[in-house]
Amino acid sequence: MSEVSVFALGLNHNTAPLDLRGRFAFAPEQLGGALRGLSLRTPRLAAEAALVSTCNRTELYVAAGAPAQDLARPTLDWLAEQGGVPASRLEAHSYQMHDREAARHAFRVASGLDSMVLGEPQILGQMKQAVRMADEAGTLGTTLHQLFQRSFSVAKEVRTSTEIGAHSISMAAAAVRLAAQLFEDLGRIHLLLVGAGEMIELVATHFAARSPAGMAVANRTLERGEKLAARFGAQAMRLADLPTRLHEFDAIVSCTASTLPIIGLGAVERALKQRRRRPMFLVDLAVPRDIEPEVARLDDAYLYTVDDLSSLVQSAGEKRQAAVQQAEAIIDAGVQSFAHWLDQRAAVPLIQALQRQTQDWRGVELARARRMLARGEAPEAVLDALARGLANKMLHGTLAELHTAEGDERKRLAETVSRLFLRASSRSPDEGR
Repeated sequence: MSEVSVFALGLNHNTAPLDLRGRFAFAPEQLGGALRGLSLRTPRLAAEAALVSTCNRTELYVAAGAPAQDLARPTLDWLAEQGGVPASRLEAHSYQMHDREAARHAFRVASGLDSMVLGEPQILGQMKQAVRMADEAGTLGTTLHQLFQRSFSVAKEVRTSTEIGAHSISMAAAAVRLAAQLFEDLGRIHLLLVGAGEMIELVATHFAARSPAGMAVANRTLERGEKLAARFGAQAMRLADLPTRLHEFDAIVSCTASTLPIIGLGAVERALKQRRRRPMFLVDLAVPRDIEPEVARLDDAYLYTVDDLSSLVQSAGEKRQAAVQQAEAIIDAGVQSFAHWLDQRAAVPLIQALQRQTQDWRGVELARARRMLARGEAPEAVLDALARGLANKMLHGTLAELHTAEGDERKRLAETVSRLFLRASSRSPDEGR
């Protein structure tokens, strides 16, 4: 019997600094190639794999017919190689979970209980994207498919049965709150949004509710930027025009998939001079960073990262702690159900082998019975021989084990045999027909 193990390796906003998380950020288009590379690297161990990569976490889930502890080292080494850091450094800032605890973690992540913003809904869409990419890469498999589908079901129940997501303050809302602390009237500011993804769309929605004096969207692909800008009555601009127009904006919020900073120290210094030292509010929601961290040292530049926003969103999270206990109970039930499924799945090869064996015995005894009938033997005698032949074949191995076992082993075996073969001995032959 081959047991299937599940292993999770990850780092998040609680365990790793922003710059280290940035080294392990995978863009959606990189996920498939990375998963295929892992599969080729460890074909026996990582039979199934999925990568979840967001601004706050990177998590690798693997499943294989090997003990979970055997999956840990090669998986850690592979992920460390992807980030270009020593395995020891990754290990110091990561977490590893096996089987039930890996399932519990996945369910908590999907439900928003492990997020910087308690109950935030974005992570669910990001996990669903990770599943689609793993499926397209051919690395999803039955076990991880079950794990993630069950995590989605648990997350849905948590959101519909508890108040965990009520009044949640997202990163976008937190950015607006911070801006309101710096500027007296958000209706007088000019806002620049860099990027055109889901997070920037959320930021645009929250700022638009404050009716800023002007909004612009800068994106590498102008067409996509124009589409988002049109929704909010903003202007669209090319990313290449950013250095010459940065001074026009009081607030800049950036979140792109760029692997290198888009807004550098020099560009912000020049913008501040042109603004005659009027302050600039900058929020970098990207991992890796979109804005060089040195910008934070400038007197009139107020730079915030995803980690800097944590105090705001956590304070809102504390108001919903009463719902966490209820959510954890739902998650516990989901973990129990998944663990039961895993146990059943582990027994499938044995069940299939038993069925093949009994079919072989049946075929042998039926062939013998047909030969006896062909020789003209009485049907009653043939049926008796058929029944005795099947019974002897079924009991032969068990009786042999009982005869050779000794001491405690014989006692345990006898108890098992009694439970398997004698529990129906009191039933009449006609019962259950």
